Amino acid sequence: MQGTVEAWGVDWSQPWLQPLRALGEPATLRLQQGQSVAATLHAAGSAPVRFVPQADLPPGEPYERYIHQTRCVPTRDNLHDFFNGLCWLQFPQTKTRLNQLQAAEIAAAGVQPLRGPVRDALTVFDENAAFLLAPPPLWDALRARDWRRLFVTLRPLWSEAQLLLFGHALLEKLVYPRKPIVAHVYCAPAAIYSVANLDAEVAAQLSAAGLAGKPFAPLPVLGVPGWWAENAEPAFYADAEVFRPPRQIA
Repeated sequence: MQGTVEAWGVDWSQPWLQPLRALGEPATLRLQQGQSVAATLHAAGSAPVRFVPQADLPPGEPYERYIHQTRCVPTRDNLHDFFNGLCWLQFPQTKTRLNQLQAAEIAAAGVQPLRGPVRDALTVFDENAAFLLAPPPLWDALRARDWRRLFVTLRPLWSEAQLLLFGHALLEKLVYPRKPIVAHVYCAPAAIYSVANLDAEVAAQLSAAGLAGKPFAPLPVLGVPGWWAENAEPAFYADAEVFRPPRQIA
């Protein structure tokens, strides 16, 4: 999404943006004063990388390898790269681990026309992942894609749950929220319940072998109680084009 920062239309009052609001809202004000996205991200907080203009990326050089070798993130003046930078600030260890795994895959196989299962999963994670901190019954219903149980029967349990968005493309899409937007919830090998330790725990768990198995569960994010006024009605979840049933295995 190009254009002026005013045209981006980020509404920091939305519930899915609350974890990033303390970083993102002041940064938006600096962008409105004419700073580049790279300079704004530098001023927003401390990250294990530097944000540099996109022009610093040499022609033909893989983006992920360049970050790994230089600790510099080529950054365009658009909303997509702005959210990417905020995720580096919010989840530095997880972002670093994803980049390490991407660089290792490139070193092993080069840049191929088809990414392969590990790089595909890494891209899905980086662009569209979310973390669910929730009691086990909600996890069970999510894995089963039992949407009515997840969002209607167990609705009171959502007061004990939190969905944290990680993917910067996912965050970008939600600037203009639409019912079909789906997050890929990372199904961690062990339950993660501490927001304070979330970044370190996820980074420690991530591996090429684990990601090759596509450890994600789809979740239509506007179904989260409190995130969208229309989902207060149970009929909201009857839309099978969005809340799709599990695939039947022949």
